[in-house]
Amino acid sequence: MGPTRKSNVCRRLSRRALGFFARDAGVVQRTNLGILRELVCQESTKFKNVWTTHSKSPIAYERGRIYFDNYRCCVSSVASEPKKLYEMPKCSKSEKIEDALLWECPVGEVLPDPSDYKSSLIALTAHNWLLRISTTTGKILEKIYLASYCKFRYLSWDTPQEVIAVKSAQNKSSAVARQAGIQQPILLYLAVFQVLPFSLIGILEINKRIFGNVTDATLSHGILIVMYSSGLVRLYSFQAITEQFMQQKLDLGCACRWGGTTGTVGEAPFGIPCNIKITDSPPLLFEVSSLENAFQIGGHPWHYIITPNKKKQKGVFHICALKDNSLAKNGIQEMECCSLESDWIYFHPDASGRIIHVGPNQIKVLKLNEIENNSSQHQISEDFVILANRENKNENLVTVTASGRVVKKSFNLLDDDPEQETFKIVDYEDELDLLSVVAVTQIDAEGKAHLDFHCNEYGTLLKSIPLVESWDVVSRNDGTQNYSFLYGCHLLEKVLRFTCPDSSML
Repeated sequence: MGPTRKSNVCRRLSRRALGFFARDAGVVQRTNLGILRELVCQESTKFKNVWTTHSKSPIAYERGRIYFDNYRCCVSSVASEPKKLYEMPKCSKSEKIEDALLWECPVGEVLPDPSDYKSSLIALTAHNWLLRISTTTGKILEKIYLASYCKFRYLSWDTPQEVIAVKSAQNKSSAVARQAGIQQPILLYLAVFQVLPFSLIGILEINKRIFGNVTDATLSHGILIVMYSSGLVRLYSFQAITEQFMQQKLDLGCACRWGGTTGTVGEAPFGIPCNIKITDSPPLLFEVSSLENAFQIGGHPWHYIITPNKKKQKGVFHICALKDNSLAKNGIQEMECCSLESDWIYFHPDASGRIIHVGPNQIKVLKLNEIENNSSQHQISEDFVILANRENKNENLVTVTASGRVVKKSFNLLDDDPEQETFKIVDYEDELDLLSVVAVTQIDAEGKAHLDFHCNEYGTLLKSIPLVESWDVVSRNDGTQNYSFLYGCHLLEKVLRFTCPDSSML
């Protein structure tokens, strides 16, 4: 069945004013978002650039706020024109913010302080302080000193909005140590915290004697994921490791004696000792080998996506059941595109269990279905496909030889040829249930881009917005690319504003 036609915005606003809703608190919110989606996607709605700025440092965006100068300067993008909320005092290079996460108050929980009910920015500084910063004033609400025995550099969610993991830079032996045959036993550290109120779960060391030559490790949903240069990925239960190998439980702000030294946990210079030291191989939950450690879990029931661990298999994706490693029917997905940049694949962030496969000229949304008469096995099928708007520029070049013989030579362009429309960004807007797609075409020296809103359920194109500014792609020394526009989950609050005349609401 296709999408059903909804009542116009004027009627829905009238029904909202009269209170024609079910007795469900979520109905009002869904109705409001439905009205906003209608306004955004209707033909008469126009978008315009209302603000432009430049920054030498990377620009970050979180929930209607744009951050400059390593999160020291915050600008609100919710008003009709962006407005500076705060600017923290200048600091030395050693005190700059390395990474940050936005924390938002959980619903239905009683918190110790009234300020805790407002969103906060959890920030990690270069000198190993973990800060909780007010997103409206920039005031530091809470601070924890981590440690002096390593350099912490990265923040990530273990459980979104509940548990954070702070990862250190990887220890590497110096040239002198390597020549002397001295091996660095500790490869990296992971500090894990329950957030608001902040409480320490523990600091875990990843050592070479137990795990071998690890290239990276991280935490996700209570799973310790360890990666190796060979492409091997291993999964362990963090809870099981904590229960088995925690040497001493530590509480922030409490006195502690460790290694002959007494201090307060989380305060300088004592910091937080490493209290989870693995002395024996923990139980292995799962392992798989994949090219470049590419490994994702998702779907209903659980499946995982890997690329076979061979260079010639790059761009080939296998979708397998987590319970028995069996390959799903039609589970080998290959875009078969000839391009300089690889296609990419991931589980849809809308928790529908679907899979998004993006190439330079097409976007496939795939779904997992049970095979008829065999509920234990699943198959992959196409839900819908979005195609780039392209002309067929493959040409037959005709050459006439000296003898008069006509020779035809086929000439094929790359699928990501810059003169053809190419997909650069695919994002999901959860509140409006839209797939947003940025497509770029190189015209002369400039790239012309447009932002398209597609129905997340059916893939139907709802609105296309041409971008006046050129799409500049700048290659950096680290091989990554820096795009001149910011896009993400909350597109309407980021770069564009929409204007809607009263008549267009009908």
